[in-house]
Amino acid sequence: MTVSTTIIKNSHNGNGSTTNFAYQFKILQDSDLVVIIRSSTGTETTKTLTTHYTVAGAGDASGGSITFTTGNTPASGETVVIRRNVPQTQAIDYIANDPFPAETHEEGLDRTTMIAQQVSEATDRSIKLSRTNTMTSTEFTVGATDRANKLLSFDSSGELSVTQELGTFKGNWGASTAYQVRDIVKDTSTNNIFICITAHTSSGSQPLTSNTDSAKWSLLVDAASATTSASAAATSATAAANSATAAASSASTASTQASNASTSASTASTKATEAASSATSAAASYDSFDDRYLGAKSSAPSTDNDGDALIDGALYWNSTSDQMFAWDGSAWVAIKPTSSEQTNINAVAADATDIGAVAGKATEIGLLGTSSNITAMGLLGTSAVVTDMGLLGTSAVVTDMDLLGTSANVTAMGHLGTSANVTAMGTLGTSTNVTNMATCATNITDVNTFAVRYRIGSSDPTSSLDSGDLFFNTTSSVLKVYNGSAWVTIQADTDVKVSVSSNDTTPGFLNGKLVAGTGVSLTEGNDGGDETLTIASSGATAGFAVAMAIAL
Repeated sequence: MTVSTTIIKNSHNGNGSTTNFAYQFKILQDSDLVVIIRSSTGTETTKTLTTHYTVAGAGDASGGSITFTTGNTPASGETVVIRRNVPQTQAIDYIANDPFPAETHEEGLDRTTMIAQQVSEATDRSIKLSRTNTMTSTEFTVGATDRANKLLSFDSSGELSVTQELGTFKGNWGASTAYQVRDIVKDTSTNNIFICITAHTSSGSQPLTSNTDSAKWSLLVDAASATTSASAAATSATAAANSATAAASSASTASTQASNASTSASTASTKATEAASSATSAAASYDSFDDRYLGAKSSAPSTDNDGDALIDGALYWNSTSDQMFAWDGSAWVAIKPTSSEQTNINAVAADATDIGAVAGKATEIGLLGTSSNITAMGLLGTSAVVTDMGLLGTSAVVTDMDLLGTSANVTAMGHLGTSANVTAMGTLGTSTNVTNMATCATNITDVNTFAVRYRIGSSDPTSSLDSGDLFFNTTSSVLKVYNGSAWVTIQADTDVKVSVSSNDTTPGFLNGKLVAGTGVSLTEGNDGGDETLTIASSGATAGFAVAMAIAL
């Protein structure tokens, strides 16, 4: 039968229960196998036939199996290696003129093939030169004595050689002496100790620091420095003795101070606990704020600053497009007006002059609420409404309305209509995000400490500015974001709603708050654009009309 495979070794992993393991190559007899157990640490143990295992399948071309005996089951983490190991002998004896024994002859050829495979497997595990490489020094003539305590290496020609001794002390330096790398000598002129770093035969004289071969030595011990150090050590010892006396004197003082320190330590411990609690609270507050406002980013983030999932209502400033975005639960939505709202906002910015003119008519507008005009306005509303209308003309309300037309607010409102602030500010007002913003408000005291992110003041900050910083201006009562070059007002995209008196708790649209009575007409014009609300009276104030452009 032929030897049909070149496999001579199989490996298996033990698990503590399996006892039978296969081998996939032909053997002539049970003893032709070697079984080795390799531990998880790399220790190898050769097992004994019949004692540790039995063999089945000898003579079968496809192989067979081994079975471990009781108590010898390979454990988990151990590797079972089964290797063919046919003795390198020739046991066939042919007798002259006898019949030719074909099976015996084939067995001899099989054995020879198996031995060749074993040798090949062994050489495959050896360090070898490549087939195109050459080396002549494959044999050593150096005796054991000369090899002792030396290294096997390659010389300057790439041939095998034996290196010098390892750190051998050669005594006092001598001229005309062959020194090897790591030889150690004493310079008798200075008592310095040197180690050889380049093999050479010495020449010249001491000291070695000025010797012609000085570059071939490296200083290990400087005797002069050692003497100086010894003297310094003696001086230090004396000083130490004096210090010990002083230390004894100080010990009593230290004892008293230790008692005081103990009391202070107790107080400090209490304060430390309080500080730790405050730090934990501050960290939690900052983390809550940090999860809701992510700061300036060059692109839309997929997680919050801690790597966690985004929460509904989270905000970030896009430093690339100079836009504020809100997370709606599934996508980042740019905070900006609708297209129709944008048109109205642009109209407000364009009609800044008209708005200013309305503010200039404060006196006339105030007359709306006077008793002299109530009769003329007739049945404008119930007595409650008349009271509220009367409030409309008070100086406090006129002051607020006057602000509507200032250049500062017109500029800010104009900026609201820029393309940089467009997509869906409506999302900001959803119930989901109101909850999140309320949470942020509860932590505002702690958040204020993080001045680099959120500040409050009467005028816009001019220093320590980063893209995405937030600032609430208490003078104008607006929230602003820093876009890298300027503070930009963050405007909501909802329609403008007002309260007409101090007890009006439900803000609404102005045309819904006003009721036309006898002799009074309310007319809304240019719906969806530069809208106007005209109030006309034919009574005592006949001929008086107010036209106001309202940005809805």
